[in-house]
Amino acid sequence: MTAYRSGVPDNWFVDPVNLGVPGVRRPVEGELDTTLSWQSDALCAQTDPEAFFPEKGGSTRDAKRVCTTCDVRGECLEYALNNDERFGIWGGLSERERRKLKRRA
Repeated sequence: MTAYRSGVPDNWFVDPVNLGVPGVRRPVEGELDTTLSWQSDALCAQTDPEAFFPEKGGSTRDAKRVCTTCDVRGECLEYALNNDERFGIWGGLSERERRKLKRRA
């Protein structure tokens, strides 16, 4: 019989990679990289999604602060630009900033 502490078996194990915990994903040999696989490492997945989709005129500061330390910021911005995302903070940029960036390119 397994001993329990707080209702959890002592031999309980959760593999964070298979669970999809951001930041611990590792490529599996032979695995195809999908266009959205970067999202499993996105810091925004660990925070309040409302910060990334503020009301009109609302502050984007908190979302952009999260983006500055995100490992997949470039992939996120590339996705938003390629898919013409019109709402929210993607890759650390607002919709207006992404439009300006596209015009310069």
